[in-house]
Amino acid sequence: MSAAEARRSFLKAGTAAAAGAFAARAVAQESPEHDPLRVPGGPTDPPGGSRPQDEHEVRADYEGFSRYKPSRGHDPDSKWYLGKEVPGFRKGVDGPAPFVAPDVEKLPYTMENGWKVFHLSCTPVSREFLPGHQINVYGFNGSMPGPTIEVTQGDRVRFVVKNDLPEPTSVHWHGFELPVQEDGASHLTQNMIQPGKEYVYQFQVHEEGTFFYHSHVAMQETFGMVGWFIVHPQKPFDPPVDRDFGLIFQNFRIDPMTTVVDSWGMDFNWHTINGRSGPYTTPLVCRHGERVRIRILDFSPVQHHPIHLHGHTFWVTGHEGARVPKTAWIPRNTELIAVAQASNLEFIANNPGDWALHCHMTHHMMNHMVQHVGPRMRGQTDTSRYTANLETRPAVDLNSKALGDVPPGYPQMMQGMKMDPAAMKKVWSRREMRGMRATAPKTISGLFTALRVLPDDLYRLVMETDEPVEKGAVFAEIVRRFGDYDRYDWAPMEMEMGGGMNDAAMGGGATGSVGTGR
Repeated sequence: MSAAEARRSFLKAGTAAAAGAFAARAVAQESPEHDPLRVPGGPTDPPGGSRPQDEHEVRADYEGFSRYKPSRGHDPDSKWYLGKEVPGFRKGVDGPAPFVAPDVEKLPYTMENGWKVFHLSCTPVSREFLPGHQINVYGFNGSMPGPTIEVTQGDRVRFVVKNDLPEPTSVHWHGFELPVQEDGASHLTQNMIQPGKEYVYQFQVHEEGTFFYHSHVAMQETFGMVGWFIVHPQKPFDPPVDRDFGLIFQNFRIDPMTTVVDSWGMDFNWHTINGRSGPYTTPLVCRHGERVRIRILDFSPVQHHPIHLHGHTFWVTGHEGARVPKTAWIPRNTELIAVAQASNLEFIANNPGDWALHCHMTHHMMNHMVQHVGPRMRGQTDTSRYTANLETRPAVDLNSKALGDVPPGYPQMMQGMKMDPAAMKKVWSRREMRGMRATAPKTISGLFTALRVLPDDLYRLVMETDEPVEKGAVFAEIVRRFGDYDRYDWAPMEMEMGGGMNDAAMGGGATGSVGTGR
């Protein structure tokens, strides 16, 4: 049975018509006056018993772990505990799940006498980190990160690299055990590739797993020169996954009023996932009950990233070195990933909703963090005693009365980088955003994206149809099915363009920031 057939056997009849019914009844705006959408044939546990004929048979329950609702299982030593070895719908014989790095293209190749031949150009790149914010970086083939290289274990690969930069460069194939002359470690192993010149690397790939390629000139790395190099195993990993996502986390220093990366700067203020800053990052979308793998690479100059996933517990199944034996897999919801390291996270998407996936370093959940020029004044502060006599500065009153009702340090305002309606329209233009809460972009900032776990009919509505879907409609339907709708507060549409987390207290306007630094 194919993966598609296996999935269909788990669904109740009528879901094909449900998407159209859902779209037709989508609310005109997020408003508490509207009832949730009543869609027949929504996702439930599959019919039939939970006893498998073999351990690879797809089912709903695995010794207390459910494919369709948050659960842990009865025995921490069980292979099914927290979904550890629970299979997805995809069979191993179907081959690897397509690798998807949102907002990054794949590098094509040609076959020449048994070699997969790829062409890479090292180029200056203008990358749109946020709508309207073009940043000057370095990359490959006009992209930052560079296009994804995807091969199979055992392939013979050849890379024709052209240097279109104004300075010498080399390309390192990070993590590969290859002949030393192919390593690309700049002057240590080769003559540098001069501007306008080409260099050919070739080797046979005996490894499998999560790798990447990058310039081996330090300042060029700081400028963003990196790309995925994914090697699928000859023998499919067990259990196979239904989704295979890749995210590259990077930091940059870009001073105010400039668009050029400061490769010497250490106070990093722009943060990107696959070359986009939240809320311009593209959400990861999967179906309820699927087995998901997310590969995350930290290619920041000096900073580590504690990556936290809301709503799910994942298993760490591999790193940039290799697949980890199952006996050494670790369950976590936050994985600390250091510079030039990658981690593979796998889990069963058994908790429907729009879930935050982000670096937990607080300043990495903002954009363009720079200090203000001039004093930081609170909006309610009376400055008359200062302006009345500009020759003499009044003594500072440090007693508690001076603070009034405002606690020390409040508010930590998210200021600057207001996003106008045109920018927000571009944020909402991605299919993957359809039906999310109208205020979702207020939280998704910097190294922040979302994992969307959608019931099958809602997944098809969002990802496979062109039916109109209003903001908040899909989220509200998930709350109706799986939450407590009577306690659900709809997102006010008038705050769609609002500012940061303190807007409610400080009177955020109609066009605000999206989690920018103070």
